Amino acid sequence: MNPIQKGRILSARRLILLATVTSLAAATLVVGFEVRQFSLLNVSEAGAAENMNRPVGFADIVEKVKPAVVAVRVKIDASAKTTEFDSNSPLPPNSQMEQFFRRFGMPGGNGAPDGQDRPRNHAMTGQGSGFFISADGYAVTNNHVIDKAQTVEITTDDGKTYGAKVIGADEHTDIALIKVDGRSDFPFVKLADKAPRIGDLVLAVGNPFGLGGTVTNGIVSARGRDIGAGPYDDFIQIDASVNKGNSGGPTFDMDGNVIGVNTSIFSPSGGSVGIAFDIPSETVKSVVAQLKDKGAVTRGWIGVQIQPVTAEIAESLGLKRSEGALVAEPQADSPAAKAGVLSGDVITAVNGHAVKDARELAKQIGAMVPGSTAKLSIWRKSEEKSISLTLAELPKEREARAIPSDAGSNGGDVPKLGLMLAPAGKVATSGSTEGVVVTNVDPNGLASEHGFKTGDVILDVGGQKVATPVDVRNAISDAKKSGKRAVLMRLKSDNAMKFVAIPIAQA
Repeated sequence: MNPIQKGRILSARRLILLATVTSLAAATLVVGFEVRQFSLLNVSEAGAAENMNRPVGFADIVEKVKPAVVAVRVKIDASAKTTEFDSNSPLPPNSQMEQFFRRFGMPGGNGAPDGQDRPRNHAMTGQGSGFFISADGYAVTNNHVIDKAQTVEITTDDGKTYGAKVIGADEHTDIALIKVDGRSDFPFVKLADKAPRIGDLVLAVGNPFGLGGTVTNGIVSARGRDIGAGPYDDFIQIDASVNKGNSGGPTFDMDGNVIGVNTSIFSPSGGSVGIAFDIPSETVKSVVAQLKDKGAVTRGWIGVQIQPVTAEIAESLGLKRSEGALVAEPQADSPAAKAGVLSGDVITAVNGHAVKDARELAKQIGAMVPGSTAKLSIWRKSEEKSISLTLAELPKEREARAIPSDAGSNGGDVPKLGLMLAPAGKVATSGSTEGVVVTNVDPNGLASEHGFKTGDVILDVGGQKVATPVDVRNAISDAKKSGKRAVLMRLKSDNAMKFVAIPIAQA
């Protein structure tokens, strides 16, 4: 075969190979003397694969749920004290986190734009969000949105405005139920039956800055958050962009069910920084049912001041785990006091359900009906005991609230702890005839590290009542001899009882 013929054969082979590669159908490729059959994706198949890799989007879900979300507008007497307009935060005044947590839909701290004084003695308006939960006009929003409102109006997604009445509200969970009369065909959404998982996609819909229906998306960042807003904190944390005016609006899962109600944001500047908090649907269901039935929420109450069990406290009490709720003090004439619950008891379970921490106890008791019986499992002096009591109704302005664990002769000197002490009865400003009062705290000492401050009154150490500085030193010495690495002190601080565990291994 001459070179020209060889060239023609090679060129033919190249053309066959080129045709095989460029055609998007089954082709035959000739290599040497072998014939191999193969197929390539056609254009439509390649496009389908590409589309499968693209984000699906949320348009279908939004189209389904957005009509049920409303803007809530209220008119309030400017002279009325309200959570919504007179405070920058849902947290207790002067608390450590107050400057960071702010309610949605809230103007500057004085109820007027930042830097301006509030006009006196005239009606003012505020805005929030809400959503229908039934076709006959029942809707959910936040208590702080409608608190002290003279009138309430809602604007639906189609721009129509209706007057609404407040059926009831619960300040402890910040849930309110309102009602629009005159129609029985409102679009509505369902509260989710199960809690979301961390990482689940969510959609927040609301009325940020009064702009009207706005949709943002994100994920569930955390669950069970306690931000210090109340005794029943159990917030879902999300990172969807939410701002002032979203308060009371819903957050949806990918099935279009409401997993929570937007209520608070973490925001040094007042704008969204990707941290928002929702009241879980489980809580909303329970509260709304009572509000619809009787216009108010009643909760069980046992009457104890409680605090968390830290690792040091657990060790000093002989507990294997730092779980349960430590009773700092049973309140006078409360069900707990009448049943024999004592300071220093650790409540580990209620009706057989384990109590993980102080907040869990408040939630369990608060969810029970007043008049029902509760069986408390208690750890007392290294022994397990059981106490049954009948729950009373939570009195107004009183709540089973956990207090922070770190809030927490011869001159009266206890140098290794960094304390100067004196008998309380000999210090006129102590306000107590029992125990020993802290007259000075070394800022570099152990006691200072654990929250002791001047004016605290130590009532007992290691379960022993103390009346003099010598009693304190002796009690610490006894604890060390018995092999304790920490000693538990009960003290009165800022008119509240609490326990503090102090390491004594090196003291």
